[in-house]
Amino acid sequence: MTPHYHPHNLLVTGGAGFIGTNFVYYWLQQYPDTRVVVLDALTYAGCYENLLMLEGNSSFRFVEGDILDQTLVEQLLRDENIDTLVHFAAESHVDRSIYGPDAFLKTNIDGTHSLLKAAKKVWLDEKSDFTHRFHHVSTDEVYGTLSATDPAFTEITPYAPNSPYAASKAASDHVVRAYQHTYGLQTTTSNCSNNYGPYQYPEKLIPLAISNLLQGKAVPIYGDGQQIRDWLYVDDHNRGIDLIIRSGRVGETYNIGGNNEQANLSLIHELCALLDARFPDSQHVPHNQHITYVTDRPGHDRRYAIDNSKICRELGYEPIETFQSGLAKTVAWYLERPAFWQGDVKLFGAH
Repeated sequence: MTPHYHPHNLLVTGGAGFIGTNFVYYWLQQYPDTRVVVLDALTYAGCYENLLMLEGNSSFRFVEGDILDQTLVEQLLRDENIDTLVHFAAESHVDRSIYGPDAFLKTNIDGTHSLLKAAKKVWLDEKSDFTHRFHHVSTDEVYGTLSATDPAFTEITPYAPNSPYAASKAASDHVVRAYQHTYGLQTTTSNCSNNYGPYQYPEKLIPLAISNLLQGKAVPIYGDGQQIRDWLYVDDHNRGIDLIIRSGRVGETYNIGGNNEQANLSLIHELCALLDARFPDSQHVPHNQHITYVTDRPGHDRRYAIDNSKICRELGYEPIETFQSGLAKTVAWYLERPAFWQGDVKLFGAH
């Protein structure tokens, strides 16, 4: 497949967070002749130290700032001659959205709209025939929940968000669509399944479980643990975004999934077995003795599943990692960096 869009200067929002950090490293490795500017507010889940290896790289710049600061975004678009905006910045933890929804609506809806206004002003109002891309990163949670026998989510599945987080992302998806349809902003959107991999803040299920199991602490499992998610290794996600930016059709949405449906409890048992094999003499063996069941969270979606046939068919996408290979890589990364997960982290239950 011959790419028909060639990004030169990227603005990556939320580039010091989990997926954003991995995307920045992925992109600069794949395209070292391009330039990446990261804009991140460095909230609790964003960490500048994630990007320290890029200090001194002339193709990289970090800017601490808020996506709600439209003037700053406009200045960056102009000064850096940005032609591609990749929008990761979001409040993303469902539990936090249940107990504090205001921040989710502000960041995910108002923040996305602020970026769209800045892009429209600089790319459309101030320039003529300027080729650009605004890629919006969203989630499968906008589609709601599935029963065990329902077909997987497709790009035409009706939206039915069930948490404040999902509702805020659904709203942002609609605003992006409106700016493409009404103003002609050159947008694309991806809705991904549950990501895992390096740099994930240890409030999410996999890094939380790794951290607690290694320390002999309880691993909290909501309800009966049979909530099913489609697990996507983060660099498989980034390869999908890459394909969409370079070869996707403007105005289109693409679902990115890992073809790895796993029940939460099965996932944790697999992780326990991996750690048992890695540390057979540990006092915490068998690690599954630390599994603890806690009261289910309000409105907990039962199953997510992604049908990624559109991106596979149109753009040649296929996930590379199996769940086993991705999980092994993830565990190895956290084992090499205990300081990342041994800090004072306020944790909720497992996602």
